Order: sequence, then structure tokens, then C-alpha cells
Amino acid sequence: MMDWTDRHCRFFHRLLAPNARLYTEMVHAQAVLFGDRERLLGFDAREQPLALQLGGSDPALLAEACRIAQDYGYSEVNLNVGCPSDRVQAGRFGACLMKEPAVVADCVAAMQAAVDIPITVKCRLGVDEQEAYPRFLAFIDTVSSSGCQEFMVHARKAWLSGLSPKENREVPPLRYDWVYRLKQERPGLRIVLNGGLREIGQCQDALDQGLNGVMIGRAAYQEPYRLHQMHSVLYGSPLQTRAELLRGMQPYVEAQRAQGIALKHISKCLLGLFHAQAGGRLFRQVLSQEAPSPAAGWEVIERALACTEALEASC
Repeated sequence: MMDWTDRHCRFFHRLLAPNARLYTEMVHAQAVLFGDRERLLGFDAREQPLALQLGGSDPALLAEACRIAQDYGYSEVNLNVGCPSDRVQAGRFGACLMKEPAVVADCVAAMQAAVDIPITVKCRLGVDEQEAYPRFLAFIDTVSSSGCQEFMVHARKAWLSGLSPKENREVPPLRYDWVYRLKQERPGLRIVLNGGLREIGQCQDALDQGLNGVMIGRAAYQEPYRLHQMHSVLYGSPLQTRAELLRGMQPYVEAQRAQGIALKHISKCLLGLFHAQAGGRLFRQVLSQEAPSPAAGWEVIERALACTEALEASC
């Protein structure tokens, strides 16, 4: 998720879900080739398994970006053909490529030829006037014929005009049945469900239908503890308290601060940890107000946490 799942967020999410696969923000292949690589691609080894999500439509550029990603140590590269934003469309990548399955197949073939790590694709059910399941299946078949064996499917179509990116995540109806049908008809492919998943029961239902995984996006960012609860149920691991998980971030925060990284960049992914809990509003308030100070360090997070503990004790 662009501007959300940066390296600090991913490190926190790794504490919440030790067995999950994590994904970077979408990065354009050209930026990988010509931009600040350490800023765009750098990560902590403890984030692994970690996939780089790429955008682009030029097979040669994507292939070279994959080589760089493999050299950096990424365990997977994911080609995003599901993002419907105007900025993405203007660059001819993201969801608009669902109208050009042969181009996507060419890109995937070039990417796979360049590296040994898996190349996966994140897509929608279709775009604009594409309303028929056979057309969605034809897209999958065309791309899988190039060697792609894993698809993360956002179970909505997208409108390339007339809806904002936020509306494209909410207005087009969810069609999980299309994704279940895809898995039934193409059992050799790995199919991961994405879109509207907020409850543990939804995730379990998807796995019970034979899908190979679920992808959690904004729910994991907006309510991080929900991700931890999902992980605990799906993997049978112990459930930790919010305070325990938060304090697990202390060595990382202190190390980042020692490198000159401002607390405000690290703490933004923590804001939703106490969503709907006693003291949650005060927790957000303390972090929002105090983290921007150049001198702010771990003590700010402790003060925010103390607000929740004090209210919890008084309830």
C-alpha cells in the first residue's frame, strides 16, 4: 500500500504476524533503476519473508528491477496490476493493464527469466465494462501461460474513471465466489484472496474453500491488533497483549533513532494499535502531538502506553 507499508510498518507487522508474508509499497520499476535504491528497497532482514511489489509495463525495465530486487535479498517480486489510481494509469501500469493481458504475460515472462525468486501477480476481477467471469479467467490463463503460478486477487473489479481509489475499494461489489471458482477450475495455481477481509471468520472461510492464502491490507494498518489476532487463530500461536507487542518495538525504535530517523516516521504505523480500546484516543493523541518533536524518542511511546494502562486500570 503506497505511503503505508514502509519498512517501519513492516517491522511492526512482523512482530504481529511472525509467519505472514509481507509486501512493500508498490514501487515503479523505473524508480528502482534510477531512484534512491536504499530508500526504496532497503529493509531489515527480520522482515523476511518479504516481497517487493513492482509497477510497470516495460518487460525489460521490470526484468532489470527484478535482478536488483534479488540482489537486495527479496524473496519474491509481485507485479501489481490492480491499482486504479489516476497517477498509476497515467504511467500505464496498475489496473489498466487488465485490459492488456498479453502485455502482462510478456512482463511476467521477462521477469521470470531474469531471476530465480518467484514472480507473482496481484490483480482485480476486471476493469470498467469487464463484467463476465470468462474474461477474468482468460486474463488469468494468459498470464499463467507465461509461467506465473500465484495470483493475489482483489475480489472486486475497478473503474478506471469516475471513482476515486478509496471508492474503488468500497463501491464495486465483492465477488468472492469468482475467486473460489477460479481455484476450483485452476487447482494447480496458488490463489490468494484480497479485498474486504476484516474478520477472522472470513479468512478461515476462504482457506476452507481451498484458497492458498488471504491478503490483509488496510485492516492490518488501521487496526494492527486485528492482524495479530488473525495470526494467532490461523497459526495456533500465543496471543500477546498490545503492550507486549508494542514494547517489542523498543530495540528497533532506539536503533532507528540512533541512526537519525525521526520518531514521527516510525510511530505512524502504531496509531491504530489501541483502536476501540480504553485509552486508545489518548494513545493516538500523545503520539500525534509529541512524536514530531526532533528530540522525541522511545519515552514518548511509553507515555502514550501509560495512558492506556492507567485508563484500563480504572475501568
